[in-house]
Amino acid sequence: VQLQACGGGLVQAGGSLRLSCAASGRTFSDMGWFRQAPGKNREFVAAIRWSGTNTDYADSVKGRFTISRDNAKNTVYLQMNSLKPEDTAVYYCAAGSLGSYYSKNFDSWGQGTQLTVSS
Repeated sequence: VQLQACGGGLVQAGGSLRLSCAASGRTFSDMGWFRQAPGKNREFVAAIRWSGTNTDYADSVKGRFTISRDNAKNTVYLQMNSLKPEDTAVYYCAAGSLGSYYSKNFDSWGQGTQLTVSS
């Protein structure tokens, strides 16, 4: 599966932004968002089951970020509200098997999109 993420940019603290990730190839995959800040390891942000019925979030974004998907468009979204400077990172979307939602192991990755949150 190929993934194309977009929607990153520069936003002020407290603002909102929505990332999109269009997938082509394999369908009905669990999908997720990860991020990597400069000098840090890549970390899990959010995941959604292939059906869209279950979502999971890192504690650091719970209540602020919402992951969703439109299977008709093969697209997954990450709505980010109340952004903080510490959310600054390159955000990656990922697709995996039907068990990836639970394991957080994904085998296909997008190219990443930069989010910068200014204070």
